[in-house]
Amino acid sequence: MITRFLTDVSVKFNPFSPRSKSARLFLSLIPPTARSDGMKIESKMLPRTSKEPATLDVKFKDGKEMKIDVEKMRITEVMEVVDRHSRQLARKEELLGN
Repeated sequence: MITRFLTDVSVKFNPFSPRSKSARLFLSLIPPTARSDGMKIESKMLPRTSKEPATLDVKFKDGKEMKIDVEKMRITEVMEVVDRHSRQLARKEELLGN
């Protein structure tokens, strides 16, 4: 997963719910040095009895914000959505020579 173009990641999930698996796995795929590289990561764990849905909000360096419904998507689909925009930013950066 391409994370160098992410600036903010906000995740809210119930760790005991099987529908929150994609949210948990997404957090585990973020490299340990991400915070020191300037990424803002917020995670909120909901109580076991919570009926609130799991959410994932991602913000990119170009200002684009994505709200991803992680309850209905597998982790491969979530990664595909995030990587698609990251690859576009990488191409743009490469063409501009930055």
